Amino acid sequence: MTSILGDVDERALHVATWNIRRRTPAMRPADRWRERAPRLRAALRAEQPHVLAVQEAMPDQATFVRDALGPGHRVLGRGRDARGDDEACLLVVDESRVEVLDWWQQALSDEPDRAGSRSWGNVLPRVLVAAELRDRVSGAPLLAVSTHLSLTSQRARVRSAAAIRDVVAARDMPAIVLGDLNAGERSRTLDALLADGLLHDAWDVAAERTTPQWATRPAYRAPREGGRRLDWILVGPGVDVRRVAIDDRAFGGGWPSDHLGVHARVRLDGAVG
Repeated sequence: MTSILGDVDERALHVATWNIRRRTPAMRPADRWRERAPRLRAALRAEQPHVLAVQEAMPDQATFVRDALGPGHRVLGRGRDARGDDEACLLVVDESRVEVLDWWQQALSDEPDRAGSRSWGNVLPRVLVAAELRDRVSGAPLLAVSTHLSLTSQRARVRSAAAIRDVVAARDMPAIVLGDLNAGERSRTLDALLADGLLHDAWDVAAERTTPQWATRPAYRAPREGGRRLDWILVGPGVDVRRVAIDDRAFGGGWPSDHLGVHARVRLDGAVG
């Protein structure tokens, strides 16, 4: 199966975000990890993103994603609780294409350096994982940020958005924010992230869209065009979005997750637009 983004552009970086749905003792067949795992493997091998943000990964699922993508891939991040062995929000990078210069994980709370800390109405710990990378093709630097914001608290999402903006603004390099924001267009969360033109919606600024704008959480049902996007790729200045897509394809008779993967091809040697 070919990439949802079409023909490969060797100069472009393939970035993506996917909430892969944590492994649970599901009663519903479509939600069972043993059914979904081979579908996820097939989808990842079809796409081979260079930088992949993953949400809701349990430790064994993080290993599964890395192994599905193949040798040379590295997982950045750990579980969101104090022990670091819980559900994680990760970056998985292809080290044959990008060099990892630095990376860190911080809590989205008033105590960002205390693992497992909660603030702002977050019922569960929420984190961001950020990495300073260098594209081995263009030589350009890139800040990549993966996150998964609160399902229940708008206040927590808005405060978390402000913290993410602070991370991006503090570094003078092209930036991409990828993740499940649990917020749609015209939400206060997106308003906070897109304020002042620091970041842009990759869907809006892409030179080409290779799929319709699908709702990104169809929950194992046929995706709906024009629905709510919860999963986002946001880009800063210096990131030229060539193509963008939301992958609605089923694999092996079903969907790999209750969310759809969002993909983009970007160049780091051009301007946004």
